[in-house]
This record gives sequence, C-alpha cells and structure tokens, in this order.
Amino acid sequence: MTEHDVAGLQRRLAEFAEARDWGRYHTPKNLVAALSVEAAELQEIFQWLTPEQSARVMEDPESAHRVADEVADVLAYLLQFCDVVGIDVLDALAAKIERNEGRFPPSSAVKDPDSP
Repeated sequence: MTEHDVAGLQRRLAEFAEARDWGRYHTPKNLVAALSVEAAELQEIFQWLTPEQSARVMEDPESAHRVADEVADVLAYLLQFCDVVGIDVLDALAAKIERNEGRFPPSSAVKDPDSP
C-alpha cells in the first residue's frame, strides 16, 4: 500500500508546525475549523459535476491533482487534530466500523428493486 505510517506522518506534521511556531494556533477549535474548510474545498471540486463526471474526475490529470491535494489537506488537519486531542485515529476507525457492523447488519440493506 504505502511506506508511510500514521504515527510517522503525525510526527512530521508536528515537527513542521513546531519549526514554524504554529503550534500555538493548533488548538482543537482551530484544527476542526481548518478541517472543515479543507473538506469544503474538496467538495467544491465536485459541486457542479454530474454523477458521471464525478466518477471520472481522476481521469483528468489537473483535477486529479486538485483532488489529491485537498484529500491531503483534509487528512493532515484530521491527523493534527487527533494528535492534539489524543485520539488514535486507527483505533477510533476500527471501533466505529465494529459498531456500524452491529448497527447495520447485511440483512438491513435496502435492496435495489431492479437487481436480481
């Protein structure tokens, strides 16, 4: 998949912020606000696309680059937020998946009336 790990990326982000004296701005409130802004910027790329166009957005190198950059910004702020508040992002995700598996068993899925 990749040679990167979450803890290593969080460390790099913290070192980057520390070297620029940005840590004082990285409060939970500010990081959540920044995360929301970056998620909106990702959404903006898709805002007026048809479902078909959105499914092909990664085929165009320019739009693919924009999408990847915004995904990176969203993930960076999410990882920084988790680091500041002490959430292990992978443990939180695993626990949420487990809860959702219990809440939404396969038998509860809405079936497409046109599918066999």
